[in-house]
Amino acid sequence: MSRPSGGSTNAPSQDDGPTSGPSGLDAGTPLADGSRLQLIPVGKIHPNPRQPRRVFDEEALLELSESIAEVGLLQPVVVTPDDGDTFELVMGERRWRASRLAGLDTIPTIVRVTDAQDMLRDALLENLHRSQLNPLEEAAAYHQMLDDFGCTQEELSQRIKRSRSRIANTLRLMKLPRSIQRYLLDGTLTAGHARALLSLDDREEQEHIANKIVDEGLSVRATEAMVQKADAGRTEVKPHTRRKPGTDEEAMKIASRLADVYDTDVTVKRTKTRGSGRIVLTFEDEDDLKRIMGILERDAAVAP
Repeated sequence: MSRPSGGSTNAPSQDDGPTSGPSGLDAGTPLADGSRLQLIPVGKIHPNPRQPRRVFDEEALLELSESIAEVGLLQPVVVTPDDGDTFELVMGERRWRASRLAGLDTIPTIVRVTDAQDMLRDALLENLHRSQLNPLEEAAAYHQMLDDFGCTQEELSQRIKRSRSRIANTLRLMKLPRSIQRYLLDGTLTAGHARALLSLDDREEQEHIANKIVDEGLSVRATEAMVQKADAGRTEVKPHTRRKPGTDEEAMKIASRLADVYDTDVTVKRTKTRGSGRIVLTFEDEDDLKRIMGILERDAAVAP
């Protein structure tokens, strides 16, 4: 399950365009605003001398470098070309420093061609939308937007047209142990598996169940049941958390599946009359409603 040095799936592929540029560097993948997504040697990048941040938490930096050494740098730093064949950091000095500590040779970068902050943000957003990101890389992309631009989850939600609940739940994946993050990166575990594991507070228990999922090929539903069992074994179940007699387990499973499809809270209620009931999809605002309607309309258009 090892990944190549600096290996993020955001790196340009051989089919993405030119493979060489000035000074023999990979010419990268053009982005809409004229910037490009490019792999650059760590040694050809230097920090901005006007960077106001001078102190970096060494312990946090070491922890990040260990994570990068194991799972790679998941999101690019932003640089601008110098007069020669070197590049000056615009955003991401902490990630660059940690990558050096991790011993990476090259890292993914967005090479900017403008000073405008909104254009840089658009370049990062395009990278988020154009790439086939796995759940952990998506989480890293959200974290980068929040960290580099100081925006809130609400602002990010409005900008990328994704619900706040999806952003918040995806960001939580970065709290998982690195061994589980590797499973997410190589597709061994799905986001559904990971979300189930997040309900456990014990990291060793998380890793134990994750390994069991991989060894036995457990489904998300089986994982949820195992997590509930593990949690019940450690914590006394309070009366208000017990399910009422007659709980419709099948309706709950359907609601969970629909919640994954529509990325929102879903309630399924069935009456005693066979085949009747209602499905309630929750939306947070007008944009979220339009997003859900778009999914429903696309599904209706492809229905036989």
